Amino acid sequence: MSLDGTIMIHLNGEHRRVREGITLAELAGELGLAPEKVAVERNLEVVPRSTLGEVRVEDGDELEIVHFVGGG
Repeated sequence: MSLDGTIMIHLNGEHRRVREGITLAELAGELGLAPEKVAVERNLEVVPRSTLGEVRVEDGDELEIVHFVGGG
């Protein structure tokens, strides 16, 4: 953690600073994504969508967030 209350993560291949203690659902929301419409992989493991509001992002996490788009 840094002195400003943020942590460094890797998100979809890019370095990014986020607020310490943020959940995966909150992070998705900050990215403009609906948590119920995303798939999250954290450190090479898929995170169950039902737990996104409970799982906190940790310093150094490697995250991939993919959102589903309707249509057809």
